Amino acid sequence: MKTIGLIGGTSWVSTVDYYRIINQQTNLHLGGINSAKILLYSVNYHEFRLRADTGNWQQQGEELSAIAQKLQQAGADCILLCANTMHMMADLIQPNITAPLLHIANGTAREILKRKIKKVGLLGTKFTMEHDFFKSRLTDSGIETIIPDSADRDFVHDTIFNELGKGVFSASTKSRYLEIMDNLLKQGAEGIIFGCTEIPLLTPPTECSFPVFDTLDIHSKNAVAFALGLPE
Repeated sequence: MKTIGLIGGTSWVSTVDYYRIINQQTNLHLGGINSAKILLYSVNYHEFRLRADTGNWQQQGEELSAIAQKLQQAGADCILLCANTMHMMADLIQPNITAPLLHIANGTAREILKRKIKKVGLLGTKFTMEHDFFKSRLTDSGIETIIPDSADRDFVHDTIFNELGKGVFSASTKSRYLEIMDNLLKQGAEGIIFGCTEIPLLTPPTECSFPVFDTLDIHSKNAVAFALGLPE
């Protein structure tokens, strides 16, 4: 079994689920009392938010690279960034380590293709929805991505940082998210990507009547497949 390196804390609320799912899936495959070998470095979400708001991605990338190097030196065989937005720095981090950085969008693209879906709606922070670091990897796989309108993007972004990332999940916010997803489906989306690792905590995929691509669940299972040498 290989060792999984997690860079979490953005937010800790969803990092808990990374730890849970990875261990549950490892035990599902190996049985007994087997669990995963995990190294976790949890960052201060407040510091991450400040740099994101000022667009200081270079410093952010340098700090995450240093953390990834520490995890690798401690024995991590792969690295996971436990948030979609942090993947803005993925291409800055990978050249600084020899262990593979398992990109959250790559695994998501594979799952979408398995469902033979060609057009998806994407929810996440404005960084994830508006920049290309996630969408471009879907495009490379022949998948079209659409995002909510400006007002809805603002709502999703603000609630991710001010509610979901703090473990606040209200019925009114959930209702608005469902309306936003419905609008994307009306525009031709065949499924919805939960491109923020806290969204499944607000709106469980099992409650949705349409295909949902839960990036946290997908990413966690990709890590287990890597650690155990399983097909993706």
